[in-house]
Amino acid sequence: MQVTSSLAPGAPWYRHRWPWFIMLGPVAVMLATAVTVGLALRQPDAMVVDDYYKQGKAINQDLRRDRVATSLKLVLEARLDAQAGTLAGRLLSFGRPMLAPFRIQLAHPTQPQKDLVLEALPDDYGNFSLGVPALEMTHWQVVVEGEGRQWRLARSWSPGKDAGLRIEADEVGR
Repeated sequence: MQVTSSLAPGAPWYRHRWPWFIMLGPVAVMLATAVTVGLALRQPDAMVVDDYYKQGKAINQDLRRDRVATSLKLVLEARLDAQAGTLAGRLLSFGRPMLAPFRIQLAHPTQPQKDLVLEALPDDYGNFSLGVPALEMTHWQVVVEGEGRQWRLARSWSPGKDAGLRIEADEVGR
């Protein structure tokens, strides 16, 4: 049995296809490594916290504020109108509208520069309406706090799935 080749046996190595085929794998790995390193250097990890102890103390304070919200039986009901660019609703305590100003924080899951802080000033009936820029249809963390930060409501929210947002004090942390 004799194998015939179209190339002469004395042809240089780069004229044969097998060396190129064998080098294809390592070259692909080197390219993938370069892309991965480039992405890692260009976008630093924003989810890493420098001071874990301080963060733990803050969590304990948040739990205290959550208990205050439960004792006040707070409920936030809001709805996003993406076309009008508004978030409208009301904050209830014991089923009655709260007229005191409060703050709504919308935290982007991965890009802190896209976080929003909205100051709500309810009218005489407890209704508020806030202008919001076009929100990404992603999974936002919502934190609602009183003006003096004495209470807190928190929940995750995906406006792409449900434009309505309802946070009850007993469901904090869900």
